[in-house]
Amino acid sequence: MGKTVTIFCKNTGRTHRVPLGFNLEEVYELLEIEMPHGVTSAKVNNKVEGLHFTLFNDKDIEFLDVTSPSGMRTYTRSLFFVLYKAVHDLYPKGRLRIDTPVSNGYYCRLDGEFDVDVIRRRMQEIVDADLPFHRITCHTSEAIALFREHGLENKAKLLEGLGSLYTNYYTLDDVADYFYGSLLIRTGQIRLFDVVPYGDGLLLRLPDPENPEQLRPMVEQSKMFDVFREQHRWQEILGVSTIGELNKANDRGLTNQLINVTEALQEKKISQLADRIAANPKLKVILIAGPSSSGKTTFSKRLSVQLMACGVKPIPVSLDDYFVDREKTPRNAAGEYDYEHIEAMNIPLFNQQMNALLQGEEVELPRYNFQTGLSEKSGNRLRLAPDMLLILEGIHALNPMLTKDIPEENKFKIYASALTTILLDDHNYIPTTDNRLLRRIVRDYKYRGYSAQDTISRWPAVRAGEERWIFPFQEQADVMINTALLFEFAALRSQALPLLEQVPENAPEYSEAYRLRKFLSYLKPISTKGLPPTSLLREFLGGSTFKY
Repeated sequence: MGKTVTIFCKNTGRTHRVPLGFNLEEVYELLEIEMPHGVTSAKVNNKVEGLHFTLFNDKDIEFLDVTSPSGMRTYTRSLFFVLYKAVHDLYPKGRLRIDTPVSNGYYCRLDGEFDVDVIRRRMQEIVDADLPFHRITCHTSEAIALFREHGLENKAKLLEGLGSLYTNYYTLDDVADYFYGSLLIRTGQIRLFDVVPYGDGLLLRLPDPENPEQLRPMVEQSKMFDVFREQHRWQEILGVSTIGELNKANDRGLTNQLINVTEALQEKKISQLADRIAANPKLKVILIAGPSSSGKTTFSKRLSVQLMACGVKPIPVSLDDYFVDREKTPRNAAGEYDYEHIEAMNIPLFNQQMNALLQGEEVELPRYNFQTGLSEKSGNRLRLAPDMLLILEGIHALNPMLTKDIPEENKFKIYASALTTILLDDHNYIPTTDNRLLRRIVRDYKYRGYSAQDTISRWPAVRAGEERWIFPFQEQADVMINTALLFEFAALRSQALPLLEQVPENAPEYSEAYRLRKFLSYLKPISTKGLPPTSLLREFLGGSTFKY
């Protein structure tokens, strides 16, 4: 066999000797591993690499497919490139932007007239041709010149801000593109996709990770889509739609202007929302929901301030105090108490007390004792005056089961989330979940004593709870509020990066920490001194004048 290297393959659970210089695809075939949905990439020493990766030293390897988040990201990026190649072939002067994850797919904008059916057919031709994705390493200045020559200015700006001597990019036939993660080996590995008309663009659809033989089902998300589009319009007005443009703006000394305008736009939204609520005297129960680290707590406090400015007195009520006694809490599949389950809430008591308050009666609010696991009397008695309304914020606030007995005319439902709209470049979107995860990593360390490794480890369970209890009800909101701030990744960088660097290479969480570190490396850090003390980002970075 000649010279060999030793690998430990987690898929086989064994150590193997493989030829020196084999790439991961060759190793996969040599070991005769059967992955029914096809291999997309692999973790090499807990760092995700493409199948192009060549072995010259002993390694730990775990092959991935589309059922894993990292494997799906590789598949998705490869499909983005196929879409770009198809558009380049059909509409050479058209600008393609992959900018919004929505309806279980990716909304893409394309300038000028286009035919989605023609694009789909061309994509299928590229897939059927089984063309190779070539990975090329060159001096960064060469890559910048190449992308400028092809009119991809936002990619050139992104690489200029990176500060690296050498850069990897990919080619597909006669088209070059840059991605901040691995791609597949060949287009023929793309087994399933679709493109359909969506808004004034198209929606790129992908396999369902839970059932890769089928596409992810489309869901109605028109309200969320409108929020994304409005934010994109503002970013284009400001001239800051990508990370490269953000870095350039900060280099030109425009950081404080960006902070001030972004914060003012968000405050204006909150102020307009307060005006709308105050103008309707029937609205007495304001329900605020959102996923983890969406900033809904600070949002509710800022909304309360604006409501008071409208002459309304908001009364915060903690949904956590309406937990049932611990022994009555539903259990999950592992037999553990499931505190995120809707039936962990004392729904009858909640509805009875809310309706009593709406009818002008006095109630004694409960208090949940987290030490004993029992619901207790609080001694806190409440009666609603005509100028009062209730502010309720929590995971189940939009779930109709929670407020099933409260009249609809008395309820106003708000969904708050960090809907990230800035892009790395036209073909590299930033997942909204990354925004929230970085916020949580910083906050958990600062206020809860958790390491980045702890937070990353818990994140899949957090996401599973959101998928079950929050996301299905988001479109039922009367209003959606975007809590993401245009500049926030640059503001989070200085605190998040050192925490991510502490995750050890032998930890399962290392691959995610490394990916987030690589993403943050594209950003130039900014000072947070210019952040107002009421900024939503202060909830995570510290320095807020609100008490939590």
